[in-house]
Amino acid sequence: MAFTSYLKCYPWAPPQNMNRPLLPHQIPKPENAAPFPLSRIYAKQPPPALSFAVSSGTAGIPLSPDFTPKQLLDRVRSVEDEATALRLLRWAKKQPNFVPTLPIYEEILQKLGNVGSFDSLSQVLDDMKHSEVTVSEGTFFILINCYAKFELYNEAVGVLHVMEKEFGVRPGTHTYNFLLNVLVDGNKLVLVETVHSKMLSDGVKPDVSTFNILIKALCKAHQIRPAILLMEEMANYGLAPDEKTFTTLMQGYIEEGNLGGALRVREQMVAAQCAWSNVTINVLINGFCKEGRVEEALIFVQEMANEGFCPDKFTFNTLISGLCKVGHVNHALEILDLMLQEGFDPDLFTYNAVISGLCKTGEVKEAMEVLSQMLSRGCTPNAVTYNAIINTLCKDNQVQEATDLARFLTSKGVLPDVSTFNSLIQGLCLTSNFSIAMDLFFEMKTKGCKPDEFTYNILIDCLCTKGKLDEALRLLKDMESSGCARSVITYNTLIDGFCKIKKIEEAEEIFDQMEVQGVSRNLVTYNTLIDGLSKCKRVDEAAQLMDQMLMEGLKPDKFTYNSLLSYFCRTGDIKKAADIVQTMTTNGCEPDVVTYGTLIQGLCKAGRTEIASRLLRSIQMKGMVLTPRAYNPVLQALFKRKRIKEAMRLFREMEEKSESPDAVSYKIAFRGLCCGGGPIAEAVDFAVEMTERGYIPETSTFYMLAEGLCALDMEETLVSLVEKVMVKARFSDNEAAMVMGFLRIRKFEDGLASFGRVLNSQNPQKGYW
Repeated sequence: MAFTSYLKCYPWAPPQNMNRPLLPHQIPKPENAAPFPLSRIYAKQPPPALSFAVSSGTAGIPLSPDFTPKQLLDRVRSVEDEATALRLLRWAKKQPNFVPTLPIYEEILQKLGNVGSFDSLSQVLDDMKHSEVTVSEGTFFILINCYAKFELYNEAVGVLHVMEKEFGVRPGTHTYNFLLNVLVDGNKLVLVETVHSKMLSDGVKPDVSTFNILIKALCKAHQIRPAILLMEEMANYGLAPDEKTFTTLMQGYIEEGNLGGALRVREQMVAAQCAWSNVTINVLINGFCKEGRVEEALIFVQEMANEGFCPDKFTFNTLISGLCKVGHVNHALEILDLMLQEGFDPDLFTYNAVISGLCKTGEVKEAMEVLSQMLSRGCTPNAVTYNAIINTLCKDNQVQEATDLARFLTSKGVLPDVSTFNSLIQGLCLTSNFSIAMDLFFEMKTKGCKPDEFTYNILIDCLCTKGKLDEALRLLKDMESSGCARSVITYNTLIDGFCKIKKIEEAEEIFDQMEVQGVSRNLVTYNTLIDGLSKCKRVDEAAQLMDQMLMEGLKPDKFTYNSLLSYFCRTGDIKKAADIVQTMTTNGCEPDVVTYGTLIQGLCKAGRTEIASRLLRSIQMKGMVLTPRAYNPVLQALFKRKRIKEAMRLFREMEEKSESPDAVSYKIAFRGLCCGGGPIAEAVDFAVEMTERGYIPETSTFYMLAEGLCALDMEETLVSLVEKVMVKARFSDNEAAMVMGFLRIRKFEDGLASFGRVLNSQNPQKGYW
């Protein structure tokens, strides 16, 4: 069995001088390796005064000179720091009745290794070598573990040579398994290959654990197929896969998002008559929940319960989390109740899953109740718990409640983290409390919580929306001085802000800064500036920017082309507009409803209504569902040309074949019917229709209809229509009474004037012609 044949990885040169006897601190690092920062290893190393080279007294050591080995061991275990333990050992060695024992030395090694005092550790090893203590394989597990703790994996591998050459202890299967497992957990898969090769070349036989560790390594490297082949090779060594083998493979498949593969491994496990454990079942339950197949997970739990499976805490937590993620929070609460009935105490993970699920469905009140239950059961919330609730409160514009909760969590010793502050700042910005948001930003900094990129982006975006670009630039400088990374989102926000207030030169400066700062521009960057240039009638520069965009490997999208198209349609250059659409199609970018709507609007503006109508028909034939934006320009053009019947046919067609007409559609049609000289009854019916659908008639147009009704002695119809409009427009009782009072005494001019004033105060008038 050669692990290298299964693991696809880069070539690696093994450590030099593999056969040379070395102490751990003498093992050389691989060539070209980056130097390991000494501060990480020796941060807590004892000062020179504590080494063996310097004498030490017995002060502070409450042991009589006739101590026993057990008393010495107990005292060594009781001391907190490695320096005192080392001093104690040195004192004990000078006593006449000192008997060196392996447990004492192992305890000293553990204490030194825990803090990275590897020089002192080497001296203790040297002392052990010259004493009468017989070391075992387990002694060296301490060294391997401690080196791994400080990520000194090459030194951990070197322990094999120290064992054999310095102490004469031949590493066996158990040692190799221990080392391999440490390397796999540290994700050092190339070293796994090296150690495994040495294991085989030294004639050490692998056991089931060896295979399980190597299979785990392959699964971590996303090499599931080779892992399966490795399992199949176990038979060549007279070994059979155990529960851990199958479970590891199932977990590997699930991590790859392949639950089907995991279930096939389970079938193999059943066929091999290998007993499962709770771990096996829980892995599969997690697999179902991870894919959102929670109902199947519950069915599977029931099936396995019939075979003797007893759900444990992990089972309940997995199901609760899975149900909350798919929005079945009420069912999750039922599982939580069942969990309590079965005698399992919900932990932080349980409560966080439920609270997060309730917050996602907007049930903040219920989330607060669960939080209260959590506190009453002695489970301490963390920042994740509070952040879920605070974030939801802020999204619901309940910023004051969110702030109160943040204060409460601070009083309980859970300090707000950057996520807490970000949620509050975003909530304050969304509720137009920007000055308070800035106060919170400064408070955040004074309390030692460093703002991140998201914090700055929220504030910069808010400032740009308000048109306060100078303040936004000051924040950008603050972001730079604080060492916070500025991403493409930060720069895109600023570019968009400058473009919206027509400060294109400043937007271009920000665009150029991105290159200087090493921030890659993306499609949004280019599209924003191209749109800004087009709206400022600098279309030639916009076209040049599109060429630059292509040179940087970015492909123009619909937004890019639509920006240029809008410019040409606004200026009435239909030929160039058509060329843009043609280029768009040629380059594989399919025009969308915005494209066609813009082109139709341009055609109508240029007086080419017939072409616009034909284009509308051709788009409908393609099966594209158009928005009112595409229909409205054609409707307006037809009404202007007094083609009332044709315009109304198009309006009814829009109702049937596209999105429902919008407020603009109704206002265009109503004005067209009132100005077109057609039957007044049709205009009245349409006014009733649009009012019932929630669209209030435009005041000036309504006056035209009212004049026509009065001229035809249809005052009752007018009064009835005014009443309907006032109900839909939610006139107050006093407002309605005043209007109706004038109408009843036939002061129609005064009544309509009052009616118009109220309407205009609610909806400022806008022209649509």
